[in-house]
Amino acid sequence: MSSRILFLLCLLQIVFTAARNIHVPKYGSSTAAAAFDFISLPGGVTGAESLAFDRRGQGPYAGVSDGRVLRWGGSGRGWTTFAYSTSYAHNPSCKASPARPGDTEDVCGRPLGLQFNIRTGDLYIADAYHGLLKVGPAGGEAKVVAAKADGGAFTFVNGVDIDQSTGDVYFTDSSTSYTRRHNTDIMTNRDASGRLMKYDARGKRVIVLKDALPYPNGVAVSTDRTHVVVAHTGPCQLFRFFIKGPKAGTYELFADLPGYPDNIRRDAKGGYWVALNREKIDGEAIAAGKHIVGVRLDSKGVQRDEMTAEDKSVTLSDVSDKDDKLWLGSVELDYVGHATPE
Repeated sequence: MSSRILFLLCLLQIVFTAARNIHVPKYGSSTAAAAFDFISLPGGVTGAESLAFDRRGQGPYAGVSDGRVLRWGGSGRGWTTFAYSTSYAHNPSCKASPARPGDTEDVCGRPLGLQFNIRTGDLYIADAYHGLLKVGPAGGEAKVVAAKADGGAFTFVNGVDIDQSTGDVYFTDSSTSYTRRHNTDIMTNRDASGRLMKYDARGKRVIVLKDALPYPNGVAVSTDRTHVVVAHTGPCQLFRFFIKGPKAGTYELFADLPGYPDNIRRDAKGGYWVALNREKIDGEAIAAGKHIVGVRLDSKGVQRDEMTAEDKSVTLSDVSDKDDKLWLGSVELDYVGHATPE
């Protein structure tokens, strides 16, 4: 049975212990479980790498493999196209086949991180190849708002989050040496050329907050807005950059992780959900026979919950806590999942 069938028919079991374990059993498990459902992506597209919800709570919105951002309108409307890059709009080959070879994504675009400005309704898109994009509440053709910083063009724009009070946009360029297509080279060669940046939407300028970083990926502004948490994929760690207060400008370790992180999202308790693509190759998770696909940390970086899966092929790139549901995205799979924990 394919990994897709196993996962889309699975349930999420919640076991309340000192550290809660949210478990994804294989299809056919008789264990008590939370309600789980899935939303298949349109034919030919895969990879809902990041999920977002607009200011009315509608969505999810998902960036997918053919270069578009899709919007889920419920079972009645299904998925519709919400946004796309200029090159996607004007290149017929981008619309010719959703299942096009991956080597054309540098033309059509690959939307990764997504985040809405709740006040304006604008959606900011971290496009791996085209830079930081923005599209209005009605959707359509997204415009590039930033493609370089300090004279250096972006190479692999990845994660994004917004300070909803100031409108400042925080985002990452995972490497200045390797594009997304060659992302494995970042870890193989221990590349540390990534950058954490801020886009000042009022002044329309980009500020490099920290450079020489090893594979910076997802970002999340803290609930109190004092710092930004950054996921580092290669080192399997989270760091935080203080944007205000006595530690402003400081970059410090926030948490060690049991796997390779992708997106990081604030949860409803002031902490964070971190999606994991893989466990550490030599980590305790492998030794214990676990397949960890996500962890929840509190505001101090202490792990409180974990999400595991029996199916070793299941990987996650996004775990979003929205209206008492956990929404699950994966850069590799062809659906979006959601669970309502008991």
